[in-house]
Amino acid sequence: MDASLDRLRALCLALPEVTERLSHGEPTWFVRGKKTFVMFADHHHDDRLAFWCAAPSGAQEELVSEDPERFFRPPYVGHRGWLGVYLDVPEVDWSEVAEIVADAYRQIAPKSLIARMP
Repeated sequence: MDASLDRLRALCLALPEVTERLSHGEPTWFVRGKKTFVMFADHHHDDRLAFWCAAPSGAQEELVSEDPERFFRPPYVGHRGWLGVYLDVPEVDWSEVAEIVADAYRQIAPKSLIARMP
């Protein structure tokens, strides 16, 4: 778990004006300390290691139907289109995770911060 959390943390904190704090007992990343865009999840419902994130319209349905072993509709926020991504699969594609995290940031961050993305 620690290695996955460390990698996810590095991806999130590399984005402009992102902060981390615990929310609902989990490491969570915020844009300008206010709006959540990624939440680590290692205790909810099914004992799987994952994260939940904001997602572009339609992405949740597409990815979950395409690969339900890697993606899921998270509780509480799934109805808003958020995406769940399992991190306990045999091969995590970290370049894909980086793209998903960047897309989550783009859903939440103001245009001025999006323009500063690496």
